[in-house]
Amino acid sequence: MTELRRIFNYFTNNLDRISGYTLEHLILIVIAIALSVGLWVSLGILLRNNKKTADSVLGLGSFIMSVPSVAIYGILISIPGLGLSRQSAVIALVLYSMLPILRNVYVSLNEVDKSILEAARGMGMSERQILRKVQLPLALPVILAGVRVATVMMVGIATLAVYIGERNLGVLIEQGLKRSRSDMIIVGALLVTVFVLVIDFGIGWLEKTVVPKGIQSDEESKTKAKAGGEI
Repeated sequence: MTELRRIFNYFTNNLDRISGYTLEHLILIVIAIALSVGLWVSLGILLRNNKKTADSVLGLGSFIMSVPSVAIYGILISIPGLGLSRQSAVIALVLYSMLPILRNVYVSLNEVDKSILEAARGMGMSERQILRKVQLPLALPVILAGVRVATVMMVGIATLAVYIGERNLGVLIEQGLKRSRSDMIIVGALLVTVFVLVIDFGIGWLEKTVVPKGIQSDEESKTKAKAGGEI
């Protein structure tokens, strides 16, 4: 009970500071995910018909994912012009989001039923029209799933950006470890967890809002069919 009181007291007594850290964390994530979606969705579209190049780029994404985030931050701050800055933190997050977003874009666009594409061509649609009106709408649920994974992952990785100058929720955990303050560590960890849950729920809501009902039903049917086949 005493520990819970300490945690509650720390949270209430430092609410302004914690609010500031939360806002900085949010700003970093918003910047990084906006750049990631713009960059990796565009690249996935460009690579959709080039398997050899796509495999090479996805291999690079897998390699980046295998490198510890602290090492990525360390490499970036050693690059002239970056150093201990928000730019380094944003670039690191964008690099880590490469694989889940790019892979989902590439795979989903190439998994659109060929008969649907042929029917669209038969109607006189150009390749650009087919991409915009057929492939992207059908691939949207899978693309959003990749964005969802990348964003949730970013929230956790962003906490380590405190070591390169960011002042976000990671400060509570880092300072708590330095001072052996369990209340700071627990508050920081709980807030990051809540952050993840809110973002995950928000993107899930966005997916249900922007994806047409017919496509949602089709995706659910595919998921149930796969689950039935695995039993």
